[in-house]
Amino acid sequence: MIKIAVLGYGTIGSGVVEVLEKNKESITKRAGDEISVKYVLDLRDFENDPIQKKIVHDYNIIAEDEEIAVVVEAMGGVEPAYTFVKRALLAGKSVATSNKALVAKHGAELIDIAREKSINFMFEASVGGGIPIIRPLNSSLTADEIEEITGILNGTTNYMLTKMSNEGSDYADVLKEAQAKGYAEADPTADVEGHDACRKIAILTSLVCGRQVDFEEIHTEGISKITATDIKYAKQMGRAIKLLATSRKTENGYAAMVAPRMITAEHPLYNVNGVFNAIFVHGNVLGDAMFYGSGAGKLPTASAVIADIIDIVKHLHKNILVAWSSKKLELSDYEKSSCRFFVRTAKSEEEVKKIFTDAEIIRVPGIDDETGFLTQEMSEYDYKEAAERLGEIRQMIRA
Repeated sequence: MIKIAVLGYGTIGSGVVEVLEKNKESITKRAGDEISVKYVLDLRDFENDPIQKKIVHDYNIIAEDEEIAVVVEAMGGVEPAYTFVKRALLAGKSVATSNKALVAKHGAELIDIAREKSINFMFEASVGGGIPIIRPLNSSLTADEIEEITGILNGTTNYMLTKMSNEGSDYADVLKEAQAKGYAEADPTADVEGHDACRKIAILTSLVCGRQVDFEEIHTEGISKITATDIKYAKQMGRAIKLLATSRKTENGYAAMVAPRMITAEHPLYNVNGVFNAIFVHGNVLGDAMFYGSGAGKLPTASAVIADIIDIVKHLHKNILVAWSSKKLELSDYEKSSCRFFVRTAKSEEEVKKIFTDAEIIRVPGIDDETGFLTQEMSEYDYKEAAERLGEIRQMIRA
């Protein structure tokens, strides 16, 4: 019997305990041994829950118990999760986590410790919730050189943009609805400003290139400035607005960005709606592939965590190689990348054409007090320079 401890009995932690019990027989068969939860660490008590008999409030009990072979970190945030996880690894206990903030900031260091101790630090659920993407990148696609990863990596923002598109609603109204339904936090900043997606694309880029990518260095924009008017223009062009996290190999190195984009119906992510997530991968051998599913939620995320636990149990005292070193990767300057830009301005069509000579003017019935247009492909740097000369920019969304 393999005894484990779960840190945190919130949404994910309780989901892990629930699924381990619900699918006990099949999990035992796949792991080759029975997995039993010995402790659950939480500050709270759960008097009417059978889990109460396993609740502990002192992490030292877990850290010092030699029977515990695997620790599941489901607390979230960087501290005290980092301190607890590092201590577990140094004590020879493998760790499975769903914590993208922890993995993005300390992933390389924790992987190194696990390697030295011949144990494992696994984090499938940290990106895409229940969607398998870490394991495919680390094992199934190792023959490929991954040239691009582009994903809808946040269910909250995708739900909000879908509602705005379907109902023509304003951002503020959709945010209130998302909060009422539990899709958005009381403080939604991490989701709506793109920080959550940024950490996830940093993790994926680190895995692909094998070096540490600092998420603070990734240019990140959220959806808080997207309006119902922008949605009208997108529909007029047959496009959809999605918050995309992108990492692409260029001649100048890897370029990464998180920002809203207007994508055409031909784009593989066009029809990914609601709270669903999807990750598009292009390899130089594989070509195109897409991973789609529930990007968050109690049971989907628990499913990914338990897949890691099973992998750990099948490889006790044997490290599964993860090619992610602590050597830092210098990202390419995002301003050197090129795309088309959708722009709304108070200036006239004639004034637009003087600066953006090849601009495609977009006309939407009922919108007469501004000019909407699509530029031809140009670099971020050249766009900024031209936009400054034009002035009175009301909106810019990459296309």
